[in-house]
Amino acid sequence: MNKRILGLALPNIITNITVPLLGMVDMAIVGHLSGDHIGAIAIGTQIFNLIYWNFGFLRMGTSGLTAQAFGAEKWDEAVKILIRACTIALSIALLIIALQWPISLAVPYIFESSSHVMGLALTYFFVRIWAAPATLGLYAIKGWFIGMQDSKTPMWIAIALNCVNIALSLLFVVVLKWDIFGVALGTVLANYTGLALGIIFLRRRLHHDPHLSALHSPFSTLKEALRWNDMLRFFKVNGDIFLRTLCLSGVFTFITAASSHISDQILAVDALLLQFFTLFSYIMDGFAYAGESLVGRHIGAKQKRHLKLAVRLLIMWGMALTVVFTGLYAAFGNQFLHIFTDQQDVIAAAHDYMTWVLVIPVCGFAAFLFDGIFIGATATRTMRNAMFVATAAFFAVYYGLKYHLGAEGNEHTWNNVLWIAFMVFLTLRGLLQAIRVRKDIYSQAQ
Repeated sequence: MNKRILGLALPNIITNITVPLLGMVDMAIVGHLSGDHIGAIAIGTQIFNLIYWNFGFLRMGTSGLTAQAFGAEKWDEAVKILIRACTIALSIALLIIALQWPISLAVPYIFESSSHVMGLALTYFFVRIWAAPATLGLYAIKGWFIGMQDSKTPMWIAIALNCVNIALSLLFVVVLKWDIFGVALGTVLANYTGLALGIIFLRRRLHHDPHLSALHSPFSTLKEALRWNDMLRFFKVNGDIFLRTLCLSGVFTFITAASSHISDQILAVDALLLQFFTLFSYIMDGFAYAGESLVGRHIGAKQKRHLKLAVRLLIMWGMALTVVFTGLYAAFGNQFLHIFTDQQDVIAAAHDYMTWVLVIPVCGFAAFLFDGIFIGATATRTMRNAMFVATAAFFAVYYGLKYHLGAEGNEHTWNNVLWIAFMVFLTLRGLLQAIRVRKDIYSQAQ
């Protein structure tokens, strides 16, 4: 089982390391321009996190449903799930583009910063918004391949996408001097490159897989996949994931907004520190995606013994990685900061909060792993409820501590309060899901 876990997890880890590179490369490039550029990228990236994370069900729901269809050998249903996901992805993307102006008007009310930082952030937004069809389309395609027990194809797509992104961003910013406009344009073109590759790989899989190529005509499959009752069922399954992700994006948006209200420097500091969280989360999500594939497959095939073994080993891997990352961050945290910026005032200010970087793996590993396990089981109601409680706790801790400290608080104190609330949020997510594993996961493989 360990071999199967690693066979799925390692390509997913490579994929997930490259995913945050879209934001990390942007941060590294503009981080050498000015502190204002760091803040602008932080706001611009968070805008898209707020938008795209809410539609994370296009990947998560697709992978869980597809994995169960794979385990049950319902090949026609696997193809229908892909069609539904891609259709919904395109519809949502076109709606996002149509609403770009109203969204931009709301940004200054969510994030507080200087007019220069906000102007840079909106420039980034109005360019990158045109990548919406490619971004959401890749969500659906990636989720489908993971559900089909294929994590290597998304890996190659992600590697190609990020190589293009790095090359174009360097060309547009360093050579052509297009500033933040060039960073955003490089990201847009890279996403469409990834979508094109995804479509090519899909066509190859559908034509060469004997289980899939033997299905009835594409038109008939399309018509059946988009039947109203089946579409409603797809939305019902993914509605819980949508609400869960809405809370998640709300918390991260609030963190950036709260940082911007403290000061532009704290905004830049927290944007850098969250890169540590991003790196760890995407490594852990590699194993979470393996959990989606294996848990969904074993539930679909009614293999309870294999299911329990997979869950136990996934948790062991998570604990081991927690020890590794805590050690790496303790030893090389300062060097990591210098990768993203040469602004010495920002680096110096970040040193006051590096303790939180060491706490992130301990508080967060269970949340990531159990998300994958529950997605594979499509036990989305428990995921949703755990997120509701954790989100409520986040805001209760944040505002409770601010009220308690009152006039005694200062810039340093308020930022520590924000990080305390964030750690409570991460811990509760994992804990509340852990106590439901037997009832919500194992019972499905009876």
